[in-house]
Amino acid sequence: MSIENEIGARLRQRRETLGVSLRSVAHAVGVSPSLISQVETGKTQPSVATLYSLANFLSISVDELLGIANDEPVQSALPSQSLNIQRGVDNPLIEMENGVRWERLAMGAGGPADALLVTYQPGASSSLEGKLMRHAGVEYAYMLEGTMTLQVEFDSYEVSRGDSLHFDSSRPHMFANHGPVPATGIWFVVGRRDAGGSRRVSNAAMPRTQARSAVDILQRLDGLDDDAS
Repeated sequence: MSIENEIGARLRQRRETLGVSLRSVAHAVGVSPSLISQVETGKTQPSVATLYSLANFLSISVDELLGIANDEPVQSALPSQSLNIQRGVDNPLIEMENGVRWERLAMGAGGPADALLVTYQPGASSSLEGKLMRHAGVEYAYMLEGTMTLQVEFDSYEVSRGDSLHFDSSRPHMFANHGPVPATGIWFVVGRRDAGGSRRVSNAAMPRTQARSAVDILQRLDGLDDDAS
């Protein structure tokens, strides 16, 4: 089974476990029931924004999508629990629609940051529909190759190889690659959780059709507000 089929099957299993209908999920994330069905059966790949929204609504983490147990490291070359060495060829990854690729980097369960190696192919963006997203925390990134355009509210910024950035990711934002070559960078998102546990942005604070960002699928949220359904 391909990774796309596996992810679709895990999304379907989670939806059925929660007892939620295809129509309810589609209404919540702002897409058609047929698209949800095609994603679940592996017939199509979701966009970044659609995957964000699905994972949020179903409260499922990227590790769960990849079939990784939350209490186990991806690969450890040493027995010490304080050190996790993860080889590049073993990076769990998700390929999404329109040329977006996420590789999960070594990270400890419950650690202070979510870590991703992110690649956007030419023309790719975090939302095919051009919708901005936001989430709790602060986003940090360092560009390895190519040029990425970051839109934060009404302003746009270009960041290229060697550039770095950080911003309050509760501000509406979107990433896109308008250049001729792939854009790759290392992303860290910190401050997702406060002392009381997981942090989240209330659904009431955003229109239903707006998507969240990567931080929201990297670990399971405590739950969604009742108005999500």
